[in-house]
Amino acid sequence: MAKQVLRLGIPAGSLSKATSELFAKAGLRISGSQRSFLPSIDDDEIQLIMLRAQEMSRYVVDGVIDAGITGYDWVMENGSDVVEVAELLYSKATAKPARWVLAVPDESKIKKPEDLAGGIVATELVNVTRKYFADKNIDVKVEFSWGATEVKARLVSAIVELTETGTSIKANNLRIIDTVVISTTRFIASRQAWADKFKKEKIENIAILLKAAIDARDKVGLKLNIEKNNLDAILKILPAEKSPTISSLADENYIAIEVIVDTKVERILVPALKRAGASGIITYPLNKVIH
Repeated sequence: MAKQVLRLGIPAGSLSKATSELFAKAGLRISGSQRSFLPSIDDDEIQLIMLRAQEMSRYVVDGVIDAGITGYDWVMENGSDVVEVAELLYSKATAKPARWVLAVPDESKIKKPEDLAGGIVATELVNVTRKYFADKNIDVKVEFSWGATEVKARLVSAIVELTETGTSIKANNLRIIDTVVISTTRFIASRQAWADKFKKEKIENIAILLKAAIDARDKVGLKLNIEKNNLDAILKILPAEKSPTISSLADENYIAIEVIVDTKVERILVPALKRAGASGIITYPLNKVIH
């Protein structure tokens, strides 16, 4: 019987490094991703194929690959009928969703989308942009742009461009007048693969690990020792929604507490816990948090 293998697409380009780092935190090590479109992974039940995010969903639908990681924007652009397995809130720059924005030069007289009637809009996200204007009953011509769209903003009426931080938009002296679509990274699968018992379980396992790695990104583990008579005071300091693990120590007058907290909370908690009598305080990074 032939060995079963899941053909998994991972994004090439700007998201490649962040994806490899996420997989590593999830316990899946990718190698050769900077040099090959067929990188290796330390799981012989997975075959990786590196593809552009723009075309990923098309190859999933066609059955060339069983599952893949791409943006919601490109699933919509391609009109792909896929199974959305999980939303993965990570990106190349921040954890914030990416936005495709409608932008014009700072000096443009255009203030709102309706002002573009009869004009030309350049973008790589053609189908989504056409639908955006059609839904608003605004008659514009949407042209496909082969990259460097910001530069073309002064050649056409407006552009629709992807941004995470808005830095590139500002750097090109452009002004955002609306958001066309908000996009996050998605883990998608073909309907054929989802109907296959082995592939579905493998896809679900990967999704659990990746989501756990993302959930652990902004959290730390916190350990400390306290005298038993200080327990109530310490519990009042710890976040109310957290349920700490409390363990006995060899010295019956002391107990150990362990809890997971957000990194932003940790820097406030540690000094407060120290002042409240805690000792042996240890914080440590987490690879995965599974809810």
